[in-house]
Amino acid sequence: MALTPTDVHDWRAPQPLATAHALPAHCYVDPAEHAHDRAAVFARSWQLLAHAAQVAAAGDHAVAEIDGVPLVIVRGDDGVLRALHNVCRHRAGPLAACNGRGARELVCQYHGWRYALDGRLRGAPEMGRAEGFRIDEVRLPAARVAEWNGLVFAALDERAPQFASLVAGIEARLGGVALADYAHHAHVSYEIACDWKVYVDNYLEGYHVPRVHPALNDALDYRSYTTEVDEWNVLQASPLDSADALYGRGEALYWWLWPNTMLNVLPGRLQTNRVLPLGTGRCRVEFDFFYAPGEEHRAAADARFSDEVQREDIAICEAVQRGLASGSYQPGRLNPLRESGVWRFQEMVRAAYRQQRERAAAAVR
Repeated sequence: MALTPTDVHDWRAPQPLATAHALPAHCYVDPAEHAHDRAAVFARSWQLLAHAAQVAAAGDHAVAEIDGVPLVIVRGDDGVLRALHNVCRHRAGPLAACNGRGARELVCQYHGWRYALDGRLRGAPEMGRAEGFRIDEVRLPAARVAEWNGLVFAALDERAPQFASLVAGIEARLGGVALADYAHHAHVSYEIACDWKVYVDNYLEGYHVPRVHPALNDALDYRSYTTEVDEWNVLQASPLDSADALYGRGEALYWWLWPNTMLNVLPGRLQTNRVLPLGTGRCRVEFDFFYAPGEEHRAAADARFSDEVQREDIAICEAVQRGLASGSYQPGRLNPLRESGVWRFQEMVRAAYRQQRERAAAAVR
């Protein structure tokens, strides 16, 4: 039976695409939902944190964070990539303050405790009088880490899905395109007055493209625009037929990976997006631009056009956030043809909230 907008108590229940309504407004505007998102979604999912060139050699490291947990992504002397907690086991001091190259060890900036690149404690100054203290029993915790096509992901929760399922089908669809060979060129970020889920909703449908992005619409073929839904990712694809100064000819492939990573694959380039919640009704979107060898000359034009599209998206997302906060909105019906990606994302949000509620109930039994 399909839910109606008034089924407030059942909004978390699964909904079939053909009769689905959007998430209720409180999911985007209630401060309590920001905390729920951190606990139910971000703490339990894979997050894009770095690119492989940042951590190519032993001692290379990049600082990051998932759900408030500081991490340092570091390449060990053994060549293994690790995502260590960037929190000293003594009194929580920081180890790495910024990205770096060729470190021989990690040293706490508070009291000088020293750790090997695999997380083992090597030295603890003046701890000789601490009865029963043993250096060999102290080790930094580590998150799960995955290096894929030149990108580095990590997950705090052991129950997060296998990483291979997150990127299932992508390499086959790329047809031999070697994204790992693409070189990083630029980083850009935007702070936006909307909930992170508003931005993801917007990314996951081309329904708005003809009205919001006129120049992008000219480059894409809206009539041939398709959406493919997988278990943990969604692909939107469109043929390209634009001037060589823009995207040229070929295909635009837009992948979303649960919950907040986007991979925009265009001829000779890759753009990655991370959507990070900053608080109620606020998020930051971080873009990184990568180019295949010989394609770097496109960077300046790409930057201008990408900024134009982002400004258009920011304007509509912020307007939607105001509408959600107005008290007027009741969940509307989703378009099964054009919004299947939105539906898949929102079903996953519902499932994450259900699981969080079940965990909370189990904890008080």
